[in-house]
Amino acid sequence: MRQFFYLFTLVFACALQAKVAPKPNILFIMVDDLGKEWISSYGADNIQTPHIDKLAKGGMKFHNAWSMPQCTPTRATLLTGQYPWRTGWVNHWDVPRWGVGYFDWVKYTTFARVMKGVGYRTAIAGKWQINDFRLEPKALEKHGFDDWCMWTGYEAQNKPSSERYWNAYIHTREGSKTYKDKFGPDIYCDFLVDFIHANKAKPMMLYFPMALTHGPLIHTPDELKVTEKMAKHRAMVRYTDKLVGRLVKAVDDAGIRKNTIIIFTTDNGTGGGVRGTIGGVRPSGGKASNYEGGVCEPFIVNCPGTVAAGTDTDALTDFSDLLPTFAELGGAPLPKGVTLDGKSFAPLLLGKANDSPRDWILAMGHGAGRLDEKGVRGRNDYMDRVLRDKRYKVWLDNAPKITRLYDLKTDPMEKDNLVDSRKLDHVAALNKFQEIVDSQPKVDARPQYRPRKANAWDRKPKESLKPKRGNRKNQKEKSGNK
Repeated sequence: MRQFFYLFTLVFACALQAKVAPKPNILFIMVDDLGKEWISSYGADNIQTPHIDKLAKGGMKFHNAWSMPQCTPTRATLLTGQYPWRTGWVNHWDVPRWGVGYFDWVKYTTFARVMKGVGYRTAIAGKWQINDFRLEPKALEKHGFDDWCMWTGYEAQNKPSSERYWNAYIHTREGSKTYKDKFGPDIYCDFLVDFIHANKAKPMMLYFPMALTHGPLIHTPDELKVTEKMAKHRAMVRYTDKLVGRLVKAVDDAGIRKNTIIIFTTDNGTGGGVRGTIGGVRPSGGKASNYEGGVCEPFIVNCPGTVAAGTDTDALTDFSDLLPTFAELGGAPLPKGVTLDGKSFAPLLLGKANDSPRDWILAMGHGAGRLDEKGVRGRNDYMDRVLRDKRYKVWLDNAPKITRLYDLKTDPMEKDNLVDSRKLDHVAALNKFQEIVDSQPKVDARPQYRPRKANAWDRKPKESLKPKRGNRKNQKEKSGNK
């Protein structure tokens, strides 16, 4: 009888322990406009990023992780777990500057709301740009964040708001104001450090969409005298790395490092004029390009004792996978009534799988959106896009028909178009991808939002319809062939 009692006690204790096992904290860091060629652990020339490299050395480094090629499509995708063709956010739309359209908390569910629903404390700092805080001062709360410290985005007819770096114009719960003589990235980082220490007893979902390294190119507090364009960019990259180190140290100091999953990535490739090299070679494409240099980003996951250290993976993932991955890591149910395109790669991170569940991934969304009498929409009814598996990549140029096929194993620079090849492997790849394309709508959705009264600063349809200088219809970027 005594043995039975001891056995029962042991089983009960184990069950209780399992029940109260702490949820992991998640710190998601996303740099603005920075490709692999600026991260030294990915082989970058002429730059050192020791703090980011330390995360890579102690964690898992992805080689086939895709973002969208530009800011707004990337952000909408990672927040919702849905592709741009489904949400309608297929182009960039700078809401504070252009008005009209906005990211609607009624129409869309974010990973912040999902995680908050299972007890997470949620915070965001950095760049948002898909709501106008003048009209929607509590938009981030509606989207699921408990607290925030954000550059407002450039608000039309409000000149101080253009500053995200020195004399940054920042929005918090108390409102928006200029922080005179302060460096914005420090303010965003300080906010998250304080939030970590104040909430360390609870599970946290922290989102840091950095302002760095997007233009304008500037000097940093550590390199005040740099003047040359590339020197400023390198300074901004080094400061980005420094802030990553500060956040990791804050997690260490809070005593929660072993229960914190840190993800480091970027929203798209490097912008024009400051593209770097790997082994002396410039990647094909950059920001606003569907070449690998525009969409295949650095992606590092680190959590000591949970994520295997020193791991390189060719697993496929894109930013639609983030919401379901966060949900699985935090034990949160997926949102009801929402069709998700992403798939969780949590089992890969936790050592329960050797690969992601993805057979293919997708990227799309370059250039600016347009405004007509019916509201915001993409520049084309069917925006150009790319899909890939572990070997082959296909391009579609504004129509649901494959126009390009590349073998990334033998042609990583995407120079040799195999779309007309009759080799069996190439034909099989084309057929596979065409079936995927045929399963998706032939016309992209429009961004969904509740109508509201126009404001004095909102862009007018006739203004939006004017052709922009330098716009490229099919994004056939010269840099892709260099």
